[in-house]
Amino acid sequence: MTASARPDARRNASPYLHGRETAAVARVLEGGQYGHTDVTEEFEWRIADFLGVPEAVAVASGTAALHTALLAAGIGPGHEVIVPSMTFCATVQAILAVGAAPHFVDIDPVTLCVSDHLVMDAVTDRTAAVMPVLFGGRPVDLSAVQEELDERGVAVIEDAAHAFGSRHATRRVGASGALTCFSFGPIKNLTCGQGGMVIPRTPAEADMIRRLRILGVVQSQGERANTTSYRVEGFGLRYQLSAINAAIGLVQLDGFQVAEDTRRHLWRTYRDALAPLDGVTLVDVDVDHAVPHLCQVRVPHRDKVFADLRGRDIGVGVHYPPNHLQPAFAAWQRSLSATERAGGEILSLPFHQHLSETDIDLVVTALEQALKSVGGL
Repeated sequence: MTASARPDARRNASPYLHGRETAAVARVLEGGQYGHTDVTEEFEWRIADFLGVPEAVAVASGTAALHTALLAAGIGPGHEVIVPSMTFCATVQAILAVGAAPHFVDIDPVTLCVSDHLVMDAVTDRTAAVMPVLFGGRPVDLSAVQEELDERGVAVIEDAAHAFGSRHATRRVGASGALTCFSFGPIKNLTCGQGGMVIPRTPAEADMIRRLRILGVVQSQGERANTTSYRVEGFGLRYQLSAINAAIGLVQLDGFQVAEDTRRHLWRTYRDALAPLDGVTLVDVDVDHAVPHLCQVRVPHRDKVFADLRGRDIGVGVHYPPNHLQPAFAAWQRSLSATERAGGEILSLPFHQHLSETDIDLVVTALEQALKSVGGL
């Protein structure tokens, strides 16, 4: 560890609590009801109100959100889902979980997200859905092709795991009409410790997701307490969000404006500090609309730079190795030049709300030294 290394610069990401989460969880524990309760339901309607949508359905994780959204949209065996390879593997695993096949597409080299023309070029007769990934928090606008996708019967299911709080123009992500999935994992913009949320397009989708998350049972927990039986109407999973997790999420939501402002300030601080470095390209997240989840650069000799910075105790990471090159997804491998190039260049710098401007200066100085050390500058 270098003498100047500070603790927060050693972590690539870190949960951020506002200080009231412990008391909120204690109240749930003292109440004696830990599963899906009125606390979970309050979290759902508070999220819906925050986003400006009629309904929000809480589930156990971001992956559970993707899985249930695909099922609610009727995606299954024989279908293809257009998805960028540049995403966490959970996106692809959710597609496989419903029996569908991923159709990997390339990304825009500037945004690292799909674009409307990349999506439409990939549509086939087997395409049942497109799953844009709002990478790093950046909103993805498919409005120019939405009518054509609707005519073809292709559902848009947003993987917004990185993008809670981001905006499509003046509307929050989740309020643009797509079936949207959020993750509230430990290091997300808003955390429940673990959890997820689906923003359905219709009341019928909302009802289906609610049944799916509780093993296909029609009655709520409260309704089941007052009857000698219950009815199972279809396939389901144990995907409920506990009151414990929801209590954390409620506190986080109360403090979200602070999180939003802080993350944007930190990203802009990085942008300014990185500007003088030749050979380093900051990945654009559209910070005026996004609540950033990552701060990434593209650098030459990435693997050497990564090793050098790790040696300096700087918490860099790589998000993500391209999925179409993973052994588990080899059956759907194809040539994706922009993705493959980005996959060899991207480097995630430490980015979390514990960082100070001093930490950012330390990281950028270490990056400059690493690039010089490996011959990248």
